[in-house]
Amino acid sequence: MPAYYLEALTVVLGLALLMFEAFGPAHNKRPIGMFAVFGLCLILTFNFFAVGPKEGSAMADWPLWNFYQFDSLARFYKGFALVCTILVLLMAMDFRSILSRFTENPESEDGTGEFFALPVFACAGMMWMASAKDLIGAFVALELVTITFYVLVGYMRRNVGSLEAGVKYLILGALSTGFLVYGIAWIYGATGTMNLDQIGEMMPTLENPNALLFGIALVLVALGFKVGAVPMQMWIPDVYQGAPTPTTAFLSVGSKAAGFILTIRVLQPMFVEGSPVATSVTVILGIMAAASLLVGNLAALAQSNFKRLLAYSSIAHAGFIILALAAWKSDTSDELGSIGAVSFYLATYLLMTLASFFVLAQVRIQTDSEEIDSFNGLGRRNPTLALLMTVIMAAMAGVPLTAGFWGKFFVFSLAVEAGLWWAVGIAFIGAAAGFYYYFKLIRSMWWNEPDRDTASVVLPQISRISVMTLTALVVVLGFWPQPILWLLG
Repeated sequence: MPAYYLEALTVVLGLALLMFEAFGPAHNKRPIGMFAVFGLCLILTFNFFAVGPKEGSAMADWPLWNFYQFDSLARFYKGFALVCTILVLLMAMDFRSILSRFTENPESEDGTGEFFALPVFACAGMMWMASAKDLIGAFVALELVTITFYVLVGYMRRNVGSLEAGVKYLILGALSTGFLVYGIAWIYGATGTMNLDQIGEMMPTLENPNALLFGIALVLVALGFKVGAVPMQMWIPDVYQGAPTPTTAFLSVGSKAAGFILTIRVLQPMFVEGSPVATSVTVILGIMAAASLLVGNLAALAQSNFKRLLAYSSIAHAGFIILALAAWKSDTSDELGSIGAVSFYLATYLLMTLASFFVLAQVRIQTDSEEIDSFNGLGRRNPTLALLMTVIMAAMAGVPLTAGFWGKFFVFSLAVEAGLWWAVGIAFIGAAAGFYYYFKLIRSMWWNEPDRDTASVVLPQISRISVMTLTALVVVLGFWPQPILWLLG
């Protein structure tokens, strides 16, 4: 099956969901979510069998392939986007009561059906970004994702926090779009093309790289907004806290991964042999990584709200990933490079973060709180759930024999090999701080006394199966990380 059918099928699925919502029953939107999950699972299966054009074939001469590419990296990130969207939709099905409470009538689910269709359109945009070969095509795909998130963040229109989050995300998102378009214009002016392959080819012959470097800096600032890195990180805590929990999970994982695959595509031509801007780009990335690590980890130390803690930790994780890009190294068949390390880190980050948000969503529903104190005594109220959360938090901190350890290990290895010792020192401080604030939740679950009026947190079937599966994968990949490396090709 041609690879571009994947995005076409995803868009058709989204349109079908909108029609289903319009003409289906108003009191129960669960079938829409189930239909969306089933459709995306089918497309995920097709992703393993999709093919790009063969050299010399008639298909390879189509103008489409000037804007679209399909390689092992594109296949991996398309699968990543599909898996992330499936899990977010499963989370949203158990979150319907909160959506109904702050949209239309709490006793009816009328008006919440679009919440299952919008992530599907965002998924299509993420998949297009994975195949971006041209800056204009990448920009259009990125805006499809961003505009969808504008709606999802402010979806709970009767909740002041959600409306405030939506406005902040809209304003800063528009600002980042301006940076991106202006940066693309400078890159085009310096190179005369927007095709990333052609930019890489002319890089060694570029006489005056200053204009190109200015354009790259602008684009990196804009992409810093998408991945949640300094200096465009200021929206994350408030937006994460105010948005519906499934949307926050989608922002934290799906949007971040989409931003990083686009960053990888843009940076690849800049690091070709003989590039006059490679050293300067390394410095920019190193500064972004160090600042993100410091801001994210140190700000997370004082947080008492679990959602805000995850928001600041998201900034810190972005810093670790950018550090792998700063220590740029090409991937080989025998050795993992920067692209492989970033992809591996994001894959493990998906497992850990979405498992956390599955639990947080149910704590929000059942205790009407997102504070760390709402987890007090969870080890007595629900020992199994507390054990699962302990494993997840340990993995987020990077404890050995968990998947989170390998992600940080690959990043540190690349940074040490590249000689970025000052960045390694900052990353070490950040990792140590992570142990403190992640283990703060573990202490709350096992050492703090439960409140007398706090009921036990019980996960519904979908959330329970999802959390147990994700936690099991975190442990298995901690002992045996090869499956992700196989998927990376």
